[in-house]
Amino acid sequence: VQTCALPISELAALAKAVGHPVRVRILRLLERRNACVCGDIVDEIPLAQSTVSEHLRVLKAAGLVRGDVDGPRVCYCLEPSVLRRFKALVGAL
Repeated sequence: VQTCALPISELAALAKAVGHPVRVRILRLLERRNACVCGDIVDEIPLAQSTVSEHLRVLKAAGLVRGDVDGPRVCYCLEPSVLRRFKALVGAL
């Protein structure tokens, strides 16, 4: 039995963020392309821009994705350190 609740809570939060198939698709897309603006993601995933933006918001809140302002657009990319941490937490199951 694990006595520290932090890794359990952290794992649960990250798992919840990737618990939707669209978010997994977004993560895979960002991994392939290294960075994308929301419009590029909408072109690949046939959903409304607002829906894609909401999924990106969840991934960003979990720390899995970073959004950097690039002029009038936001360029999204993966946050490798958080992905490594997620993999380690899953591996510790």
